[in-house]
Amino acid sequence: MKPAEEYILKQPEPFKSILLHLQILIEHTFPESHLEYKWKLPCYYIGKRPICYLNQSKDYVDVGFWHSAHLTKYTEHMVSENRKVVKSMRYKTLEDIDDELFINILKEVEKHKNKSFLK
Repeated sequence: MKPAEEYILKQPEPFKSILLHLQILIEHTFPESHLEYKWKLPCYYIGKRPICYLNQSKDYVDVGFWHSAHLTKYTEHMVSENRKVVKSMRYKTLEDIDDELFINILKEVEKHKNKSFLK
């Protein structure tokens, strides 16, 4: 088993279910993406450029988006917590995930794929 998959499957519930659900949404939205294990976290890439990472932290799952300065929509749903580069979505339960909103955020990332972070 690959380290990124192992990371996800070793998480306690409800975090494992949240991570698996997010994986489905990401891979459905970006079929060309691939999952890597970087910085001890599962990270999604298109080609060599990172899209987002998944992290079970404290009592939530954090989905961090790099280069979030390019994201102009849906930022009111994201957390930055004194981070200059990354903004994230946080989920404590599976029910917290709004599939449509999450997919729209991913599409916003895709919209900016011609920017330096997804070339």
